[in-house]
Amino acid sequence: VAYLLYLAWQAIRSDGALSVSAELKPQSGLIIARRAALINILNPKLSAFFLALLPPFLSGQPSTATIEMVGLGALFMMMTLAVFVLYGLFAAKARDLLLGNARMMRWLNRSFAAIFVALAGRLALERA
Repeated sequence: VAYLLYLAWQAIRSDGALSVSAELKPQSGLIIARRAALINILNPKLSAFFLALLPPFLSGQPSTATIEMVGLGALFMMMTLAVFVLYGLFAAKARDLLLGNARMMRWLNRSFAAIFVALAGRLALERA
């Protein structure tokens, strides 16, 4: 409970560790791409998807199974790239709109703080 209240305090302070601010922390595209690739590679849901859901779409010929899996995997990656590019463009536009509005930023920081306080209250009232 105390930790959640501490997080709420950090969110409401203008210089707190959890406050949302418009300050840019430039990172290279390579660092961002590497982090994104690692997140996807280490995501167990992706492996489960390929191992459980793609094989029914194969022809059933063992000699072409590898090529078919690579083809389906490549198609999946192209579709995912297109969706993620659209997500990225939308998120960048939303970020610019939010960070450019001081009133919205205050509301956002206060909302985060309120959520932490509500979680702390719920946890405090929880029976063991």
